[in-house]
Amino acid sequence: MSFKNVLVAYTGHESSMAALRHAIKIAVHNDGWLTGVLGHGQPPLERHMAAHLPHDILVSLRDFDRKRIDEARRVFETTVEKHNWSDKSAFVDLDVEHGAPLADFGRTFDLIVMGMHRTASAEPHMAASPDLMALHSGRPVLVVPSNFDAPGLAENMLLAWDGKRAAARAVGDAMSLLRERGRVTVLTIGSQPAPGTSQLIQNLCHHGVDARHVHQPRKGPIARTILEAADTAGAKAIIMGAFEHSKFSQDLWGGVTSDVMRDAHLPVFMSH
Repeated sequence: MSFKNVLVAYTGHESSMAALRHAIKIAVHNDGWLTGVLGHGQPPLERHMAAHLPHDILVSLRDFDRKRIDEARRVFETTVEKHNWSDKSAFVDLDVEHGAPLADFGRTFDLIVMGMHRTASAEPHMAASPDLMALHSGRPVLVVPSNFDAPGLAENMLLAWDGKRAAARAVGDAMSLLRERGRVTVLTIGSQPAPGTSQLIQNLCHHGVDARHVHQPRKGPIARTILEAADTAGAKAIIMGAFEHSKFSQDLWGGVTSDVMRDAHLPVFMSH
């Protein structure tokens, strides 16, 4: 399945601009449809202090939010117009306080593209978290670093394979991409290759994918090994499973998914 219906979580922040540009490239390449969405709730100050704030302050908070949403819509529409894709694009202002959560909204799309969520954002109620989208939407998520720019789509990718369910899901979700682009380095890490590695290489070859296997012993953080292997292979994107361990343990102790998303300088395609 090609990515004909692409959703980009465009927050209006600079960190999501690279995601918007990349999502347009994907939609144009696949002659597909692009939907931009800005999910938002109540500003934190209003949520926690509404009963104690004067009415004019509440009105000012809501007016400021409306201006931010309108500006995000304007930038989205201007950007797609520059790429001559206005006829196959739309922008959705999604009030998650009174409607479906952003992850629920994303479930009907082929691919969700977004920037890396920054917890220090001054407007957290307008932020979109790729980890939560990957966990709850059931759809593949492509996380695009804020400083990323490339003339085209990746033709050489790295697949982080540990033989587990999420990695298998990522391979299935990315198969049309792998078949089309044609080159992938399958990375395994540990004392020996992960279960199913030889079968995976064989299956990829059956799909016409030029797949080669690289095995690395575990030395230091796995995320760093993945990123260094991607650089060595000349990969332009990483494919991986997301959150084999609980999201809580990832938030508390850190984990491969969170660390790769945080430190990657190239797009990360992940599925849960």
